[in-house]
Amino acid sequence: MVAEMSVRVSTDSFDPGAETNAFLAAGNGAGAAVTFTGVVRSKPDDPITALTLECYPELAINQLTAIVEQANARFGLLAATVIHRYGRLGPGEPIVQVMTLSPHRDAAFKGAEFLMDYLKTDAPFWKQETGPNGTHWVEAKEADDAAKARWE
Repeated sequence: MVAEMSVRVSTDSFDPGAETNAFLAAGNGAGAAVTFTGVVRSKPDDPITALTLECYPELAINQLTAIVEQANARFGLLAATVIHRYGRLGPGEPIVQVMTLSPHRDAAFKGAEFLMDYLKTDAPFWKQETGPNGTHWVEAKEADDAAKARWE
């Protein structure tokens, strides 16, 4: 059976609950579903007013599609969806949603973690934060690289 997959890269906002419900409705006989939604974070001790994500949409879609295909094959997923926004976003807005379906929970969790680890390290998005002290590019984090390394 060929796994279903969907990749969307857009400036449009999305409703995480509606996306999850639609994904689950096409359940394919799954025994497990995992959903992760990332939101723009603004910490009290380091507030931001906006997060701007830049990308080349066609490149991002091609690369995300390839990694979703890898996740499907590696973990035996029945379905996987990645939604990723770009443009200017405010605190609390959803940035990314990853959803996986599989016969069992272990594969669904691992598939979602694999996809998120890729998104945090290698996906072609560049982030810039704006706050009270101006604007700066967000640097890669060693912890994200270490998380991704476990899949190699």
